[in-house]
Amino acid sequence: MTVMKEESGEDSGEGDMPEAYVPSQRRIERERYKRARARRATAIAALSTLVTGVVLYLVVVNAPGWPRTKETFFNAHYAREAFPKVLEGLWLNVQLLLICGAAVLVLGMLIAVARTLRGPVFFPLRALAAAYTDFFRGLPLIINLMIVVLGVPALRLQGVTVDPVLLGGTALTLTYSAYVAEVFRAGIESIHPSQRAAARSLGLTNRQALRYVVLPQAVRRQVPPLLNDLVSLQKDTGLVSIGGAVDAVRAADIIVGRSLNYTPYIVAGLVFVALTIPMTRFTDWVTARMDRQRAQGGTI
Repeated sequence: MTVMKEESGEDSGEGDMPEAYVPSQRRIERERYKRARARRATAIAALSTLVTGVVLYLVVVNAPGWPRTKETFFNAHYAREAFPKVLEGLWLNVQLLLICGAAVLVLGMLIAVARTLRGPVFFPLRALAAAYTDFFRGLPLIINLMIVVLGVPALRLQGVTVDPVLLGGTALTLTYSAYVAEVFRAGIESIHPSQRAAARSLGLTNRQALRYVVLPQAVRRQVPPLLNDLVSLQKDTGLVSIGGAVDAVRAADIIVGRSLNYTPYIVAGLVFVALTIPMTRFTDWVTARMDRQRAQGGTI
């Protein structure tokens, strides 16, 4: 009897333990095949990239005008001279990005909300918001900058600044807020009307439904295009140099005017690229993450 009890105890104990997962041979072969294809694709991509780079290098360096171009655009002496001054001027571009970016988001949200207000009493407000977005989206940014930076000081208005940095930032804000307003409006209109109706059925007012139900969902959906607009704004901050503001572009322009060598422009361009790439990759990551959540039925 004792032996039988011990055997039954051992059997019951072994039955409670979960069996270890053992993949089938077909699954193992499939995973091995996928890894082999991934390695092959990586090798082909690396080889094609190397071949393309070598071909472009040979085409450029064997061009008849390459020696002169190298001296004019890729001079190491002027690059070393321009780099610290361009970095110093870049701080102004970063400040404009942060301040104008915040102002653009706030103003763009207000314009988008104004365009989505319902009721005939709000028609003048909707018309003004639509006229604002149509005008500043159609007006080239460079012309807007010239009008604001050069035209406002010419008016000689009392109490109005003539600082090219402030005026340039104002022009950037006016233009980009029109684009961001349309992004926000698209997000608001993408929310199904049942969301607003459900909020109203719970006792929320139209204003509370917009604030607590519609806007959070709309903003969450529009994060990738908003980040793309901020990336574009970061590049366009260099246009404030047309008013005399010493940013990265203007710092390079001063050296070019003195040396008649265009290498400082290349340095300024590379600095902007180095600043833009992390924001672009972050935007791509956010977009891919939201696409995965949408495909899995998660919250977006």
